[in-house]
Amino acid sequence: MGAGVFAIVVSKRVKGSAAQTSAAYFAAWQRGDLGAMAILVYQPPADFITRHRSFSDELHVQDIQLRPGTVKSTGETSAEVPFTGSRTLSEFGAWPFSGTLRLAVRDRTWKVLWTPETLDPRLKDGGTVRLAEFDGPAVELVTSEGDKIPNDSYAESYLAELKPEFDEVSQGWALETALPGQQARRLMTVEPKVSLERTTLSRSVQAAAARALDGVRDASIIAIRPSTGEVLAVADRLEGNYSAFRDFFPPGSTFKTITAAALLESGLDLAAEVDCPATYTVPNFRPIKNAGEQAHGRVTFADAFAYSCNTTFVREAVSRLSGDDLVETAAKWGFGGAKLATGLGGNCGRMDPPDGTNELAVDSFGQGSVEATPLCMAMVAAAVESGTLRVPRILSKAAAERIDGPAAKPVDLDEGTVAALREMMAAVVDHGTAAAAGLPAGVSGKTGTAEAAGGREHGWFIGYRDDLAFSVFVRNGGSGRSAALPVAARFLNGI
Repeated sequence: MGAGVFAIVVSKRVKGSAAQTSAAYFAAWQRGDLGAMAILVYQPPADFITRHRSFSDELHVQDIQLRPGTVKSTGETSAEVPFTGSRTLSEFGAWPFSGTLRLAVRDRTWKVLWTPETLDPRLKDGGTVRLAEFDGPAVELVTSEGDKIPNDSYAESYLAELKPEFDEVSQGWALETALPGQQARRLMTVEPKVSLERTTLSRSVQAAAARALDGVRDASIIAIRPSTGEVLAVADRLEGNYSAFRDFFPPGSTFKTITAAALLESGLDLAAEVDCPATYTVPNFRPIKNAGEQAHGRVTFADAFAYSCNTTFVREAVSRLSGDDLVETAAKWGFGGAKLATGLGGNCGRMDPPDGTNELAVDSFGQGSVEATPLCMAMVAAAVESGTLRVPRILSKAAAERIDGPAAKPVDLDEGTVAALREMMAAVVDHGTAAAAGLPAGVSGKTGTAEAAGGREHGWFIGYRDDLAFSVFVRNGGSGRSAALPVAARFLNGI
């Protein structure tokens, strides 16, 4: 009855009613008619329309829905209407709010008594509401399958170097409110989507490479897919800031793969019988010895490769090849000094033109001026498997080219030479220096032991199995058989 009396009394003295004014105000607000809203407000501030428009624009309001409650009398000439509403923000969707519309009789007319909190309750006492944009995390590099790179992968330094090449940072949004002098408080947050960039790394191959190096100091494993050149794994525990992609080391007897190619192309057949004495002396030069000064007598050229006979390779190289012959063949197999456009840069191999017979002799078994990166020797093994020398890449072709420029075109190698090298590398594992080392079936490869100035020998093992080629390098770790082969066996058996 009180509300009825209130309405009757007031109606005799003023125009309209609180219900009519509030209904008109909510209707104008709902349709965005700010001018009509201002007319219903008692002494609206000069920036009434601008404030409403700015609030909606700054918060990216797309739509507003209002649900007025029942008009309540708060005195003979005052009333209020509780209401709820929801703003649709482009970044967040629905954002609910509630408030109270206060009304009073002014100049014999029901008017809205507007304050900032009428627009939104968080604007009371100088409060603010704003939309804040913030940067998300940097790009996340993932495997070729789109999976997270395995933890403790020993590829972290390579990935860290790659990340700055992808500067697209996704943005997040926060709806924040604050009172003067206080720290902003987030009301709603839209976390940015993580930007993913696929590498060529295989999750299973990378994990196997990393676990194979657990407990092995100063070593690396590089794996490549021969058919495409994609880097399937890079696990690098080389110390002293050395890089398996960039730094050169003497490849030792793994370079006999290149020398064998030159000898085969000079006319030496893999079935030809050759001598493998314990020691061989190039005229007017120092003696060249086999590892452990082992002699194998009269063997096929393929078996001389399998047993890694330094003496055979020196004798055949100095009698059949010139320095230019070996340099030319080495260049076809990546030993030309050109940079590799992998997406991370890198090098393959290099050698100086031999100055006479003595230098040719030493170069023939991977010492002297011959140097290669672990990446390069994996590239050589991949070329034997596929018959094509391809520049490795750790990113998509487009990304690698954007970063490093166009890669050198693939080089098709002599089919007869490659076929013979496959037989020779199979013999290494079957009955040569890599026999009975625990390697899984189907592996072909070449061991290498390289003298290192001022330190212990470097151990190498390169090879392939199906469409996976690899190099294992243990710096100053000892012979290829004792240092690199066990690591290779763990790696290949772990895939």
